[in-house]
Amino acid sequence: MTTFGDLTTDEHGLVPTVVQHATTGQVLMVAWMSEAAFEATLQTGKVHFWSRRRQELWRKGATSGNVLRLVAIAPDCDGDVLLVQADPAGPACHTGSVSCFDVEPPTVGELGRLWDTIQQRLRERPEGSYTTALVAEGIDGPARKVHEEAGELVFAAKDHAAGAGDPSRVVEEAADLIYHLWVLLAERGIALGDVTAELARRS
Repeated sequence: MTTFGDLTTDEHGLVPTVVQHATTGQVLMVAWMSEAAFEATLQTGKVHFWSRRRQELWRKGATSGNVLRLVAIAPDCDGDVLLVQADPAGPACHTGSVSCFDVEPPTVGELGRLWDTIQQRLRERPEGSYTTALVAEGIDGPARKVHEEAGELVFAAKDHAAGAGDPSRVVEEAADLIYHLWVLLAERGIALGDVTAELARRS
């Protein structure tokens, strides 16, 4: 585990820090970390920085609510830049954009957009939203649908294996299962990045 003492800082004791979306790989922002920001990030699981303009420690999203949940943090090969992989609770840029960089990398696909949409629905709870209605039931709503959709996917796959089903039904049921599984994770406050980190650990 890297400690702040292992890093090479500038003359002010700061390290430039790149923040990356843990699910999509999109670069969200660049800021500076002090030792206090580094330790606060590790201790709280919420990404902190050092404001060079205000000369103070700040937690990203302290006023906007758009916090960055820490998934992983690591130095580059020279130890003078940090990469933070995080699960954002909203737009990372102060302008309201997802990223401070006006480029959408090819790694940002429909799965990443789906996760971000689910997160937005949980924050805003718009009327008429299926996701809103589902999470209004607490864990029971998403859990019931995950159980139901998993069974439907199994039956669709078995029908297809027996030559009696269309492969498009397998695709549709798989999409339904992914959506409801992610709603369940989001309702429980579990970041998708935590799941991908566990997959990486197993590999």
